[in-house]
This record gives sequence, structure tokens and C-alpha cells, in this order.
Amino acid sequence: MFENLCTLPLSAELFSQALHPTEPLLAVGLSTGHVQCFRLPSADKSGEDDDSADASVLSDGKGTIDTVWRTRRHKGSCRTLGFSNDGSAIYSAGTDSILKHFSPTTGQVASKFAIPSTNPSVPDAPTLLRVLSPQTLLLACDSGVLHLLDLRDHALANSKPQQSHFPHTDFVSSIAPLPPSAESTSGFSKQWVSTGGTTLAVTDLRRGVLVRSEDQEDELLSSVFVTGLGPKKNRENGIAAVGTGSGVLTLWDKGAWDDQQDRIIVDRDGESLDSIVQVPEFVTDGKKKVVIGLGDGNIRLVDLGKREVEASYSHDEVEAVLGLDFDCQGRMISGGGNTVKVWQEAKELEAEAEEDEESDSDDDDDDSDDDDGDSDAAPAPAEKKKREDSSDEEDDSDDSDDGKKKRKKRRKGKAPVVLGVHGAHGVMKFKGLD
Repeated sequence: MFENLCTLPLSAELFSQALHPTEPLLAVGLSTGHVQCFRLPSADKSGEDDDSADASVLSDGKGTIDTVWRTRRHKGSCRTLGFSNDGSAIYSAGTDSILKHFSPTTGQVASKFAIPSTNPSVPDAPTLLRVLSPQTLLLACDSGVLHLLDLRDHALANSKPQQSHFPHTDFVSSIAPLPPSAESTSGFSKQWVSTGGTTLAVTDLRRGVLVRSEDQEDELLSSVFVTGLGPKKNRENGIAAVGTGSGVLTLWDKGAWDDQQDRIIVDRDGESLDSIVQVPEFVTDGKKKVVIGLGDGNIRLVDLGKREVEASYSHDEVEAVLGLDFDCQGRMISGGGNTVKVWQEAKELEAEAEEDEESDSDDDDDDSDDDDGDSDAAPAPAEKKKREDSSDEEDDSDDSDDGKKKRKKRRKGKAPVVLGVHGAHGVMKFKGLD
């Protein structure tokens, strides 16, 4: 279903990634404490000129992945980051126990927050953050605490959290917001599912921890809430899909949080399911599917309706897939190790290839019409040889120039691009990489 378009090399190990909700912006948090923001090429060719700087990388390969900005944001590693709901702000937290708020376009810091610790002599490093609404940010830490922070126009205004809860006895490994109720006036979630250790919990913004599941005797690592699925008599109820440390995807009916209701074996070798995200329904034609990142570097596409694994992809041969997201244009972005990969739905690529072939065919027809009826005549042998020699010289000259450019770029420290199976669309260039 998905084809790998390109591989983006990073300067250090990826710890976290986040995507802008409405623009093709990708932010990554690295083990060195750096945060880097990339702009992906636009996949929409409608209304664009042929020489547009945002020409589709899927069609002609002239698009570039540019570094918008790069900075060392934290003294230790950058463990987690995320955009605000409208994309006007971005937040990151690192092992220096500092949460920072900054601009996604310039990277300039606007406000900071010192993460509190119950033991002043031992800093409480963050493990996960999630922007719940324009007013609330959730921040989980190593100690197992879950802080609720007041954003107030995206700024970290208060020196202390609004509330602090302990939904699990171990650190929080994932957070999945539940959809707002029909009576909600804000349209933003006020409850969320979290996993930590071997339990699942549901927490309310105002009432705190509502319920905690039974001990599952298996580590729960990742989660996502999917609407439109549920018991036969209540399909619109929704379910939580939770990845475990033993390769099993567990399904939980909303409102029945005591125990899991169904299981899907994703990896029979028992590899951990480290990350999970729902595939946008405009990509799946309305079907309920998720992609799951495994600890061995593989990615699995799972059809929740059929309860089966539909396809498998490889992100890395060794490193776990820690980040999985879909950008605003439906492309899958996977991250793990020292690389980020961009994937596109295969049928879209096939459609683009067919369009290119039709365009080439039209050009050939136009050329034949301009030949005044001589198109069927074969060129003279001497003329044909001359053309072939000239073509070979041009090809050799182009290859030589490309080789010099590549070597020059490498001496400047720019990382090479690794094309996927659709490298024939052209060479993608990366700008701004250290």
C-alpha cells in the first residue's frame, strides 16, 4: 500500500518527531539535544508553475527537503516534542528537565518551564508531552507523574502545574486523547487514555484518574483511539488500540476499561510494538487501519475491521521505529535510529507514473505532427551515428558534473539522499543539513 520515496539522514539518533497539522513541516528531537525543523516538498501540483520551488517531489524530483532551522535546544537529549493544535507553536522537553515553547518558523524560544521534582536532588526528566487543547499541555515524567500545564495563548505562564496525577505506578509510555462529547462546547478533548507499565488508565481534565485497568501481565507501550469501531450493537462507540511488548495489539472498547476485549497478533516472534498511528481515512477509503512501528525496525499495516496484518515494510534493519505520523498531505513519516523515511500511497504513485507516460506520449504525437510527414523516414546511417555519438558525449558530461557536485556536497558535510524504489522520479536534494 505504501512505497518508500526517500530516506532523510539525521546527524544524531532520533528520540522524537512531530508534524505540523496543516503544513508539511517536520520537527525532530535528537539525542544530542538538538531540535531541527524540515520543510517537506508539497505533494499538490494543482495551480503550481512548472518551475515552482515547491514542485512535487513525487513527480519530477526537483523538490527539496529544506532545513528551516536547527538549534541545540537542551543540554541533554531532547526526549519529546509536539506542535500546538493550530501549529502556531511547538514545545520540547529534554533530560535537562526544561520544557521550552518556541516558534515553528524561526525556532526562537518564547517561554520556558522548569519541570518540578518530588526529590530536589534528583531531576525528574520528561518522557512524553501531548498538547491536549489550546489551554492544556500534558507532560509525563520518569517518576510516573502526569502534569497538566496551563498554556495561556501557548505561553508557559505559570511556574507550577495546574494539576498533577499518578495514573500508573510506572512512567507513562503513551497518551491517546478521547474524542470530545456531543455536549462539548470547545470541541477539544477533556479525557485521555494513557498506558504505563502493565496497565491502562483513563484520566479526566477536571476529575483526575477515573479508572485503571487490571494488570495485563504484559508491558503496554503505545496507543491510539479509533472512532467508528466497537461492539456490534454500538459500532460508533470507538476502541483504543494498544501495542504491547510481546507483539500483540490489544483492543479495548470505550467505557469497558477493566480489560481488553480482543487481540491481534502483529508479530509472532514477539517483537515490541513501540509506536502506532491511525491511517487517515481519506487514504484508506474509509477503512479503519493503523500502522505500527516495531522494535526490530519493521512497520506493519493492520486492518482493524478484518483483524489482520495487511502489509509489512522495513524502516531500519536494527533500530526501533519510535516515530510514526501522517503529514497534512497523507504521506507516512517514520523515524528511528539516524533516519527519517517518507512514504507515499502506492496507487497515487502509479497514477502519477501513468500521467507522466500520457504526457510523454502527447509530446511524441506533437513532434510527429511537426515533421511534415517525414517522421516515418529512418535517418541516414552517418547521421544516426553522429546523433548517437553526440548523445553519448552529453550523457558522459552530465554524469561527470553530477559526480563533481556529489563529491563537493559530501566535503561540505551534506548527507547524501537515499532514494526508494521510485528513484526514477528524479534526484531529491536536501538543503541545510549539517
